[in-house]
Amino acid sequence: MAVITLTTDLGHKDFYQAALKGSLLTQLSDANIVDITHEIPAFNIPRAAFVLGNAYHYFPKGTVHIIGINTLFHEESRYIGMKYNDHYFVGADNGIFSLLLNGNEPQELYELNLMQDLRYLHFPLADILSKSACHIAKGGKLKDVGTPMQQLIEKVTLQPIFDKDMIRGNVIYVDAFGNAITNISKDLFNKVQKGRHFVLYFKRNETITNLSWHYNEVGEGEKLCLFGISNYLEIAINKGNASQLLGLHDDDSNVIRIEFKDSVL
Repeated sequence: MAVITLTTDLGHKDFYQAALKGSLLTQLSDANIVDITHEIPAFNIPRAAFVLGNAYHYFPKGTVHIIGINTLFHEESRYIGMKYNDHYFVGADNGIFSLLLNGNEPQELYELNLMQDLRYLHFPLADILSKSACHIAKGGKLKDVGTPMQQLIEKVTLQPIFDKDMIRGNVIYVDAFGNAITNISKDLFNKVQKGRHFVLYFKRNETITNLSWHYNEVGEGEKLCLFGISNYLEIAINKGNASQLLGLHDDDSNVIRIEFKDSVL
């Protein structure tokens, strides 16, 4: 059974999400449609890339991922079909593909050339992108619905600043539990740490000096930091909301500082 995932900013209040799913089922009645999320803030491309980038590889190879962020039609719109890591992605060329690739090369990259039905002029998600997704899910080739392309719109995200003894970063995502996920990767942390002790500083002069392996490693209500399934450093409170209680919010700049020392003072 074909698997099609949805990552959108459509929310749950309006009929748009239902219209998209109806369009897919009309074309492919046995499609297995999986919601990754419909709660991406409107037009927030980096947030969508973070969520989808951490979720897609859990799905079977060959899964088709529809990206419904900033897909509104205008004269210069380009819609993309991409194969990467044996998964397929369809969406608007608005920078999200470059974020998903993160400097890597796609296996296939096509500009979708399906005609837009004028009835759906304001909703290409339920027309061009759903048609392309169903074509691929049925076993069709990207080359049958697109033309090869080389250059994507590039988008970059805020990166940590670091030297041999310090990393400075920011919160890029707050999950439903209030865990504050930073842009400091495990690889970068290990590269700078080199086995040394560290002190993590953040808002309100709070500090953490130990990495935890899991959330329950500290007592209830106590703060901790750990590398979660995203492999980015998280600040959390065991059975508490770190974002609210510690004042850590999405896109706060330079609120995280880690200093590394050869010994504990």
